[in-house]
Amino acid sequence: MSATTRAKLLDAALETLRAQGIAGVSARTIAARAGVNQALVFYHFGSVDQLLAEACEHGSTERVAHYRARFAAVSDLRELIDLARAVHDEEQESGAVTVLAQLLAGAQNDPRLAPATAAGLNLWIAELEQTLTRVLSQGPLAELVDVPGVARAVAAAFVGLELYGGVDPGGSARALDSLEQLAVLMGVLDEMSPLVRRAVAGRLRKATG
Repeated sequence: MSATTRAKLLDAALETLRAQGIAGVSARTIAARAGVNQALVFYHFGSVDQLLAEACEHGSTERVAHYRARFAAVSDLRELIDLARAVHDEEQESGAVTVLAQLLAGAQNDPRLAPATAAGLNLWIAELEQTLTRVLSQGPLAELVDVPGVARAVAAAFVGLELYGGVDPGGSARALDSLEQLAVLMGVLDEMSPLVRRAVAGRLRKATG
């Protein structure tokens, strides 16, 4: 029963963030959505902030697990962009991006939420980093790209695109199109002769050195 109540409260916290935003979150609103007494928020989690922190990691764990097999099936950048489009559509529809945006907003003023929000993002970053490492391992950029840094940049850009899509869907779609064009260019580079690839890699080393 205790585990069931905790699960209800975690799900209710995420649903409350989706429906009412960080400003509408309280022990009362979460408990009402879960159908339990609000005293149970404090019994199980100690505070609303701690409940939100655990809900953030709980939600991210579920969403990343939902896509893990699809990340593992990605074999090149084009496929990764295709997956990004699918994630974009599904996460918008599920409201998961709204939850993350509200937690990010809350963390700006409440440092207690920052570690948990970062932990939730890091679950996505770890999946991206593993995928990018595999995809880039055989290409000309394998030794030139800071893959952990790129994974963080992609995750941050994706969050930004998701929020941007809420006010300008066309602009968000155009941004994804530009990423697809970049993936095409990378594919063309992979098909070039080893001599050309070495030349490009050399120029990139000079430019980034």
